[in-house]
Amino acid sequence: MNILVTGANGQLGNEMRIVAKDSKDKYIFTDVVEVGGQETTILDITNLDAVRSIVKENDVKVIVNCAAWTNVDAAEDPDKYDLVELLNAKAPESLAIAMKEVNGLLVHISTDYVFGGDPYNTPCKEDQKGTPTGVYGLTKLHGEQNIQNSGVDYLIFRTAWLYSEFGKNFVKTMMNLTSSKPQLKVVFDQVGTPTYAFDLAKTIFDIIENRKYEGNTGIYHYSNEGVCSWYDFTKMIAEIAGNTSCDIQPCHSDEFPSPVKRPAFSVLDKTKVKEAFGLTIPYWTDSLRKCIANLLA
Repeated sequence: MNILVTGANGQLGNEMRIVAKDSKDKYIFTDVVEVGGQETTILDITNLDAVRSIVKENDVKVIVNCAAWTNVDAAEDPDKYDLVELLNAKAPESLAIAMKEVNGLLVHISTDYVFGGDPYNTPCKEDQKGTPTGVYGLTKLHGEQNIQNSGVDYLIFRTAWLYSEFGKNFVKTMMNLTSSKPQLKVVFDQVGTPTYAFDLAKTIFDIIENRKYEGNTGIYHYSNEGVCSWYDFTKMIAEIAGNTSCDIQPCHSDEFPSPVKRPAFSVLDKTKVKEAFGLTIPYWTDSLRKCIANLLA
């Protein structure tokens, strides 16, 4: 079976490259730009005709969409709204249409940012109403809705606080800051669960490789196990990395004004994904240790 991965040079896309190396299936990795040392097929996923063409030419049966606009603050710029909507909502719709036409499967990555507008303090379930507080979350919710309305077979994985060895992310930023600054303030009033992109990629790969999606399509939540604040997350990053000289202090979100209100509590309930696919999900600190070990090596 031929599988196409979009956004292959991003965090999750790069982890998909790693987990798929020994697959019995053929993977085609696409992005809008080439990166040295990586085999990348150039594809603009906002162009439906281009998507249809590559699907037809390569007999693609599954698309894994790792591409998105993910700069949450920049998404609030009115001049960028159309572009964010294009990448996060219209592009997934194009992928869905192309897969629907060949009776294929679309695997799409969404976000905890589809929640946050309503107050709650229990883990979010898949059927909870989306109440995004910003443009990023709203456009990602639109993407989910467009996929559902297309009639395609789909797996939508909402995830949270994604990090990896690749690209820019919170773990790499905090490793750098806690090694170079004597003191750091980090918010403690936003709570969620970090997700190691490798763990998510491995789960997606296993579901595709073993055809576990058959009879199990729909929306699922996936993050690592456990709960923490950004402050707790930073403390653990510094401890594992050995950056013990930095004085890390908790602070409130309003001390760091942002164009967008972030979800105060975005812990995802993973009961459904564990039961459907027989998963054992790693605890967040265990996965963090693996990632930082790779970064330090």
